[in-house]
Amino acid sequence: MTNTIVQELSGQSVIVVGGSAGIGFETARRARAAGANVVLTGRNPERLERAGLELQAGGTAAFDATDSAALRAFFASLRTPVDQVMVTAGAPHYGPLLGMSTEEVKSALAAPLLLAIEISRLAVGRVRAGGSLVFVSGTNRRPRADLGVVSTNAAAFPTLVANLALELAPIRVNLIAAGFVDTDLSAALLGANLDKKRNELRSTLPIRRVVKPSDVAALAVHLMANTALTGATYDIDGGQQLVA
Repeated sequence: MTNTIVQELSGQSVIVVGGSAGIGFETARRARAAGANVVLTGRNPERLERAGLELQAGGTAAFDATDSAALRAFFASLRTPVDQVMVTAGAPHYGPLLGMSTEEVKSALAAPLLLAIEISRLAVGRVRAGGSLVFVSGTNRRPRADLGVVSTNAAAFPTLVANLALELAPIRVNLIAAGFVDTDLSAALLGANLDKKRNELRSTLPIRRVVKPSDVAALAVHLMANTALTGATYDIDGGQQLVA
């Protein structure tokens, strides 16, 4: 399996939007190990520079992916065709819908979907036929009073990705829907409750361990390498939905 993936990604160009940490960084690491040339983008210039040096990346670009002008300028700067684009930028918005202002709801609901649409538009003419876009969302599709924005986005994203796969063909588009992943972002969101969450998952998940960024990265690289996959959503949560 590993040798096949190495052969299939050798010489390919992979852009990771949000690639300086967490799932994005681990995906870039795995793609790099598989022989790909990687370009990383991120908001934090210092962290991005460290990540680029560690992975011997082909390039880095520091900007906020939600800034449409900066995103367009980055894609316009690309001088050669791209094989794969991975998008992990952004963070979930927790809380009840009615507890947010109208403007907050507009931003929280629209931002992840609009970013996917904007990157898909920019991929036309830049991503090779048979290449792919890989987006990341969550598995919390069940309605919950305290997760209105998260569950609405999680439910909408698979439909969006399926539509984009049809519109962008033969460029492929897939979605990774992740449950809890043990990242720095998770640590920041949970704070003092992080260890409690880890212990709870270790005791309840069918896999009896916490999902790591490297687990998601392995799936992302497989979606890049397997050219028969498009328009689909792949849940990766260690069986969390089965026991929820």
